[in-house]
Amino acid sequence: MKILNKITSFFLLLELLFSIVITISLMCVLPKYQRFLRRFWAKSQRKILGYEIKEIGKLDLSANLYILNHQSMLDIMIFEEIHPKDICWIAKKEIAKLFFIGKMLKIPKMIAIDRKNPRSMALILSQAKEQIAQNRPIMIFPEGTRSDGESILKFHKGADILAKKLQLKVQPIVIAGSRHLLDTKKLSTRRGKLVVEYLALADTSDENWLQKARIAMEHSLKKNLKELNFK
Repeated sequence: MKILNKITSFFLLLELLFSIVITISLMCVLPKYQRFLRRFWAKSQRKILGYEIKEIGKLDLSANLYILNHQSMLDIMIFEEIHPKDICWIAKKEIAKLFFIGKMLKIPKMIAIDRKNPRSMALILSQAKEQIAQNRPIMIFPEGTRSDGESILKFHKGADILAKKLQLKVQPIVIAGSRHLLDTKKLSTRRGKLVVEYLALADTSDENWLQKARIAMEHSLKKNLKELNFK
């Protein structure tokens, strides 16, 4: 059974890679329809990979900055499908430099961050302000990398700087179970349910708001993982 699961996962991941290439190719030809193509891609992959999304709480569309925990590629796919606006992701600059794949950031005008350059924050603030002016909310993973899915890593200060400098409304969002369903490092996929919990808008006037948000997100993650009961 384990061998069969590995074979199935291999072909599903191969299909996922192929779907990304096709989507990028279409975005190159039809850039005006890039948001539709991204949403269609994410929705079709949910059906192919066979996962369900349970939403708790309500997505606050008045927010213009969303902070999320990160553990799997599914985290991006989820919101490419369910968020009604043309969301703008902040991603590592290394992804933007990848041959061809980098176009998935460049065509929709996502924001690439150079974590090694301390001066890059000024450029990020400028780009984020421009995208928000076009009614594009910003999506950021404050952990800066993928976690093991069981806990939330220490947050970097970027989200705090963005929120305060641009006076943004921030909604923390917790994703539980995505790494259990899609783990590209282990070449593992499985069908099942994941949880997305929308927390209340953060009080960014509080000097420690980001740390308090991380604690609340950690609590939500633990609670929802316990209810999902992955084995």
